[in-house]
Amino acid sequence: MKRIKTDERPGWDEKAEALGFTWRHLDGARYWDERAYYQFTLAEVEDGLEEPARELHAMCLELVEEVVKSEALMARLAIPADARDDVMDSWVSKAPSLYGRFDFAFDGAGPAKLYEYNADTPTSIYESAAFQWIWLEDMIAAGRLPADADQFNSLHEKLEARFKALFPAGGFVHFASDPDSIEDRQNVKYLEDIAKQAGIEPKFVPVADIGLDADGRFIDQDNYLIGALFKLYPWEDMFREEYAPKIKGSKTQFLEPAWKAVLSNKGMLPLLWERHAGHPNLLPAFFEGDPKAAELGSSFVRKPLFSREGANIELVAEGRKAKVLDQGYGEEGRIVQALHTLTAFDGNYPVVGAWIVGDEPAGIGIREDRSKVTKNLSRFVPHVIIG
Repeated sequence: MKRIKTDERPGWDEKAEALGFTWRHLDGARYWDERAYYQFTLAEVEDGLEEPARELHAMCLELVEEVVKSEALMARLAIPADARDDVMDSWVSKAPSLYGRFDFAFDGAGPAKLYEYNADTPTSIYESAAFQWIWLEDMIAAGRLPADADQFNSLHEKLEARFKALFPAGGFVHFASDPDSIEDRQNVKYLEDIAKQAGIEPKFVPVADIGLDADGRFIDQDNYLIGALFKLYPWEDMFREEYAPKIKGSKTQFLEPAWKAVLSNKGMLPLLWERHAGHPNLLPAFFEGDPKAAELGSSFVRKPLFSREGANIELVAEGRKAKVLDQGYGEEGRIVQALHTLTAFDGNYPVVGAWIVGDEPAGIGIREDRSKVTKNLSRFVPHVIIG
């Protein structure tokens, strides 16, 4: 694994604008960054990322099978008591999943280490599936990469196939997010486009405009019933909304399903470690307050059960605490995880996001930062497989 500095493609910004990649600059900062790329060998990708993602996903499904049968474990994950039947029922009924993303520390020299599983509302899907592939094709066409250069990237094709498998007869599917979040809205638009290619008729509904009819069914802004809903809105928030008691009776098929609340919760990390201690792709992790956490010594990472984009992640090295991006997360509880510092490449710290579609690994996307914690403004950098 190498970080290779390179020149930007002429006209890339105009191309991105024409394709709707409008969040390539966030708050005036560069988000998409093709002044460098990460180069892997095929063996590094297949053995170091693809197979660990496949194995960890299977371990995660085994964990869900156990957690949904246990009030005590769901309580440890701060899943509200009134929502636990929703979580269990969605698993027992085999409610299907669309996608998820593991976040790995990986440098090609040692095994990938799992930081967390973004199993419910992962973003960066467009830049992972589409825009970095366009970059690769352009770089090959310009002779700046060899003709046999490749990517670990079958995301678009696997997402289309998954939509077809979930809705074989086509039909009508709603898509929801916060319309004022440019990144969220454009990620959902991309998924709507893929759904169209799969023979589905998509309709967008702002999260705040979803209502209930007299029969307790969810309806959109035009009073149409919502039979199936892709929502870029996390279950931990949905379970705490006023409409939460109506979820079970709504008869809506949710993507992601309610059982993903188990895996999108950082409390799954200590639960995995309890069951698979010593696994090469896991870091030791414990619920805060667990006496066993003393095993971590004076160096660890403190994480809220629920947080987004590096918020309220606290790095403690030899007892010294790094600055924290405080956005108010942590009320429901925290975990501590062994400190495994990212390897620096030219002063940048990359996190590799390994995508799962259905139950299959489907590609990677890389975010890097000058900080050791990946945050909202961390840059997305493309990758290539050579050799």
